[in-house]
Amino acid sequence: MKKLLLACFLAAGISVQAQIETPQPSPSAKLTQTVGLTEVTLEYSRPAMSGRKIFGNLVPHDKMWRTGANANTKITFSDDVTIGGSAVKAGTYAIFTKPGAKTWEVIIYSDASNWGTPRNWDDAKVVAKATAPVNTMPYKTESFTIDIANLSNSGADLLFMWDKTLVVVPFVVPTDKKATASIEKMMAGPAAGDYFSAARYYLEEGKDMDKSKMWIDKAIEMTKDQPRFWYLRQQSLIYAKMGKKADAVKIAKESLALAEKAGNKDYVKMNKDSIKEWSK
Repeated sequence: MKKLLLACFLAAGISVQAQIETPQPSPSAKLTQTVGLTEVTLEYSRPAMSGRKIFGNLVPHDKMWRTGANANTKITFSDDVTIGGSAVKAGTYAIFTKPGAKTWEVIIYSDASNWGTPRNWDDAKVVAKATAPVNTMPYKTESFTIDIANLSNSGADLLFMWDKTLVVVPFVVPTDKKATASIEKMMAGPAAGDYFSAARYYLEEGKDMDKSKMWIDKAIEMTKDQPRFWYLRQQSLIYAKMGKKADAVKIAKESLALAEKAGNKDYVKMNKDSIKEWSK
């Protein structure tokens, strides 16, 4: 019995010990910022000074640095951007740096799966480099910090701060290109898919069927060179809803023929069932 109680006590002690949580020395951070129309996300770990001399000591000058602690510091762009004059495709990248006494080299690296710096560095994975001057701040930043600041419609700055060191790296986002394309698309009017979606919504919600018919007819007209069986299917449903059964049957037969050609069994069955129902 004593042995059993001792075993239970030891097990309880191990269980309590397993639940103990302590702060990480370099806690992780995540920042998401919209710049213009582009979403930029930073993920990194933040070591503290803890009374240590940082640059030129803990972080040697002119040596490759992981730019933080633990796993790679990552930056993700939702669109293609430009850094240091180089085009960087949308995606996730690692940030490595070579901190010097007067300048830093900031490197955007396509492989972000490393813990620390890559064991085998591959220059082919360097997608962008930027050289930036070292600025001295009038105050100390205890924990290593990366920020996105000085936002404009066309870009922003990456800020690297630790101790009294500040390094600023600008990047450019394609806001004008995206905004112009959006404006031109809107000015050109709705696309066939827009008319199709609007017509389907009005049918499903039992709204104005005259508008639904007008929109689906426009969608069909805009795609007449490459007719789509699902567009025709929607058109037949709208016509049937309006009591135009003969027209609905004719359209459903067109949709059926295209669905058979495409090998879409679902639309073949739906059209056959509707034709049978509307032909009564």
